[in-house]
Amino acid sequence: MGRSRRTIPEELLLLALDPATGTTAQPQSLDLGLAGAQLVELALAGRIAPDGDRIAVVMPRPTGDPTLDSALELLRRRGSPVRAVHWIGGPRLGLRQIYLSHLERCGMVHAVAGQMCGVLPTTRYQATETAISRDIRSRLDSAIRTGVPPDPRTAALAALAHAVGLGKHLYPGNEGRSSRSRLRDLIRHDPMGGLVAHAVMDVQNGAAAQPRRNPAPGGRPPAVPMQPHRGSMARVAAH
Repeated sequence: MGRSRRTIPEELLLLALDPATGTTAQPQSLDLGLAGAQLVELALAGRIAPDGDRIAVVMPRPTGDPTLDSALELLRRRGSPVRAVHWIGGPRLGLRQIYLSHLERCGMVHAVAGQMCGVLPTTRYQATETAISRDIRSRLDSAIRTGVPPDPRTAALAALAHAVGLGKHLYPGNEGRSSRSRLRDLIRHDPMGGLVAHAVMDVQNGAAAQPRRNPAPGGRPPAVPMQPHRGSMARVAAH
């Protein structure tokens, strides 16, 4: 895969990164979103495909992206299609940190060491390629403002941003309410992104053990709960 284009997990993480504080918004749910974003990226690369509410490997050939290829190999080893909600709800400790370290190696962010309360070591991350971050945000803003159906990558990114609760980070306050609503509605423009986003929300709702219900008419997903995911990384550095 060429590196001229950022992957959806990378874009989701850059969206969540607060330029003022160097921390990530919604850290508890972001690992879930990153696991889901890997699925969408693999689907766009033709490596996996949805099979009902399950994910099937259709081409096991590596993509050239080590992090994505690790996920692809894990899916391949399953031997049969896996429910998206089970995959996303599985152990994902450190996935956020893996991508932060990856972006640091790529020169997209740089780490700033510090201390909390003068004792606990912390690491914050500042974006260095701000033009790329602005472009990612501009794509979402354009889709929300114009109402024109976005490309599959942008639609999937919007669906995942909504699923992990980034709406209030990107469009805060009462003035951002209509934008948050339109962000949520973009979920209907990409079937794979919609499947994965609903799986992310189901895991947060504790519904991983339940068969996925069909979405309500109009494709409107349920509201995102603000409960922490028990499997999220507890690392102070990245939240």
